[in-house]
Amino acid sequence: MSQNDKPCAIYGGQAVIEGVMFGGQTTNVTAVRRKDNSIDFLEVPKTEIGWVRPLKKIPFIRGIVGIVEASAKGAQHLNFSAEAFAEEEDDGTPKEEKKESASGRLSMILGVAVVGVLSFLFGKFVFTLVPTAIEQLLFSNMFENQIGHNLVEGLIKIILLVGYIYFISLTPMIKRLFQYHGAEHKVISAYEAGVELTVENVQKFSTLHYRCGSSFIVFTVLVGVIIYSFFQYDSFIERIVQRLILLPVVIGVSYEVLRFTNSLREVPVLRYLGYPGLWLQMLTTKQPDDSQVEVSIASFNRMRELDDKARA
Repeated sequence: MSQNDKPCAIYGGQAVIEGVMFGGQTTNVTAVRRKDNSIDFLEVPKTEIGWVRPLKKIPFIRGIVGIVEASAKGAQHLNFSAEAFAEEEDDGTPKEEKKESASGRLSMILGVAVVGVLSFLFGKFVFTLVPTAIEQLLFSNMFENQIGHNLVEGLIKIILLVGYIYFISLTPMIKRLFQYHGAEHKVISAYEAGVELTVENVQKFSTLHYRCGSSFIVFTVLVGVIIYSFFQYDSFIERIVQRLILLPVVIGVSYEVLRFTNSLREVPVLRYLGYPGLWLQMLTTKQPDDSQVEVSIASFNRMRELDDKARA
């Protein structure tokens, strides 16, 4: 892409094991780095159920639909990257080292899966129930109004989330995954800036991006505090049931907040509305090396190439 090209579509992606996935208009593409330094691709044409398409245009509903789709799509591409990584095990490596490699790979796969779960469905249930229970147990008599309890509950959620991500980011394998996450953001930012996608150009951009799942997680906590404040409860059980019932509402509103902050990222002062999400990305993204950026560029270019062929 030359400097004269203007971005004509909004793209998103995710990091996978030793690679990056990008979702295009017609095809989802994952590129992974092999041990022989080659790059393999998984190309999956996008299919859509007819009745789902209109739902994507309805505010507050489209966020829930998008999360379900992203979960299914991400699982398929994560599985491809895990299998590609596993196929290279029979390479003459001593048996003991193979066991260590297999154990490490399993840990990485589990870590990636847990991060994905935390970002979407099951994780939201866990991060709804546990902080509520902790707040009820430790601070039940501290506030006379429920707004105070809601604020403490939100603070506990943030502490648990940041603590979990921080500790797993200390492991070499998850750190490498977060580097690919950073490479994904850099490529999207370079594309949106209209510069040629070379390793040198892409590396100049930040690993942080307003339109990211990490930001979405933060907004679900902040939006939840506000929405929960409009509803009263008389017991702990009622509080839990209320949180679970309102979960789709929180997700839908949070998605709209994410879109809104992204649209304001070039507006002075208002751009700071998206900073809470960017702060969390300082944990979920790391500075990638040139070879990781190369993989991300390869994935993005292949995705755009297939989109162009489909439209021709």
